[in-house]
Amino acid sequence: MSKKLIKKVSLFAAVFFLAYSFNYQDKLGETAGKQFLPKGLSSIPADISQVCLEKTCFDVEIADTAYKQEIGLMNRESLGRNRGMLFVFGAEDKHKFWMKNTLIPLDIIWIGGNSKIIFMQKNAQPCKIDPCEIFGPDENAKYILEINGGLAENIELEIGDEIRILGN
Repeated sequence: MSKKLIKKVSLFAAVFFLAYSFNYQDKLGETAGKQFLPKGLSSIPADISQVCLEKTCFDVEIADTAYKQEIGLMNRESLGRNRGMLFVFGAEDKHKFWMKNTLIPLDIIWIGGNSKIIFMQKNAQPCKIDPCEIFGPDENAKYILEINGGLAENIELEIGDEIRILGN
């Protein structure tokens, strides 16, 4: 290949990469570049929905497969204020959670099939040594919502509050 052709191809690749990067940043909005992705994910998942409570809505990633549920919010260095993860289970059951490999405090909110909050573990702290504490109610839940630690108290969530899940 001639040096001139190599320069043109390199220039084209650089321009394409920059254009793609700016377009990708625009799609992500205010959280672009701020959210650490867990190992195994190369981009923020497209399956984002909203969970709305009485006073606040959260943009949530949906964890509806065994793999997504296993990874959850592990290895995230931050989570946007109105961001979270909604775990959607195939059946109501006694789902238990722990904070292994989780780097940030979380409020973990268990929700029944009737869309009402049945249990909350407020401000669960990252697990630093094994064995990790296990959280969860003795009641069946269909969904679990994880948001930044302390927010449940700030927005005055209570057992029995109803949630709404809105799709894309």
